[in-house]
Amino acid sequence: MPEMLEVESYRQIASRALGRRIEAVEVRDPWFVKGGIDPDAVVAALRRRRFVADRRIGKLLLLDTDDGSTLGVRFGMTGVLELDGVDGIDGLAYGSTRRDPAWERFIVHFDGGGSLRVRDARRLGGVELDPDESRLGPDATTVDRTTLSDALFGSAAPVKARLMDQSRIAGLGNLLTDDLLWRARIDPTRTAGSLDAGEVRRLHSAMRATLRVLGRRGGSHTGDLQDQRHRDGHCPRCGSLLQRQSVGGRTTYWCPAEQI
Repeated sequence: MPEMLEVESYRQIASRALGRRIEAVEVRDPWFVKGGIDPDAVVAALRRRRFVADRRIGKLLLLDTDDGSTLGVRFGMTGVLELDGVDGIDGLAYGSTRRDPAWERFIVHFDGGGSLRVRDARRLGGVELDPDESRLGPDATTVDRTTLSDALFGSAAPVKARLMDQSRIAGLGNLLTDDLLWRARIDPTRTAGSLDAGEVRRLHSAMRATLRVLGRRGGSHTGDLQDQRHRDGHCPRCGSLLQRQSVGGRTTYWCPAEQI
């Protein structure tokens, strides 16, 4: 599933399309256009324009055009960005490697050949013109300890759910959050507001390390817990049977012996 590390890879490949004139836009799935905007309006806004800047906030890819408008792309659980026949990542942990044309939801064709395509088997992503960036919290890579503490303070929500609240901190998904909480030895079901200053400090350190290490390894699916994310999986550190439970609506794995 594309979390912020995968979307960062998509941003990097999208940067190769900067400066190329857009010849045509295909909206093959009108439902994929979000924000209450007619698909024809998206086509009209992009045609004959150029992408001049690429950005990312959390799991949202942003491509700015030369007339000041912005194309926002969200990838849901199975979205893949492809440029000129090359995927932005090698594959998704829980997605298909097939290139089914029926999954191509949105295509930008460039003058002189080549294209930027969004492929999404489950249709959980979407594109939007001029998305409201203010609805997102700061990107997880920029969050300092004070900002993290403020995001957790006073909350009765499980700490995992709070970390995945994109309006508080943008970018952390299911796999990243499980891995960083395991590294920090914090129970994901604990109320976010119950963490003391030392635990917040440990959590912040684990978040920075997880993003750095998994980014180097190649994505969110490369976490230390990943191989044991199944029923009867065991803690990679102590060998205890992992707990499996839905937390914040997401399937969660943690070590009950070490994460308290």
